[in-house]
Amino acid sequence: MSIAIIAAVGRNNELGKNNDLIWHFRQDMQFFKQTTTGATVIMGRRTFESLPKALPNRRNLVITANANYQAEGAEVVGSVDAALEALNGENAFIIGGASVYKAFLPLANTLILTEIDAVCADADTYFPAFDKGAYTREVIGTAEENGVAFSFVKYTKN
Repeated sequence: MSIAIIAAVGRNNELGKNNDLIWHFRQDMQFFKQTTTGATVIMGRRTFESLPKALPNRRNLVITANANYQAEGAEVVGSVDAALEALNGENAFIIGGASVYKAFLPLANTLILTEIDAVCADADTYFPAFDKGAYTREVIGTAEENGVAFSFVKYTKN
């Protein structure tokens, strides 16, 4: 089983604001879709609720402490351990939010980050700090939209 985290982060590890992504770049959305299609994606309840619907062509697992929570098009689990058990050895992508990233960071062997060369001063959600020295960094692509440069970067645990 392989656990990979996928996220788009600003210079200061900004992830979001008001339960939404800060940046909406077409090329980043295409990269995310291309990378995760056909796989299992794991997210928290608020991340799921920020989506228009369950992500198509992916198995959606939603983690929430609310045992009565219903998520159309997704499977609901009550904890990180329950999500891992539900995987039954399958590979998965962790797609947010911040607390789910933090919980899975020690378990992930790969981080796929869109590193955005910009800052959002009023961000309210951040990617957890991690020791970049514990990973091999590989830039797998670069792009620019609306005057903002960003790189698709794969971090593989050493």
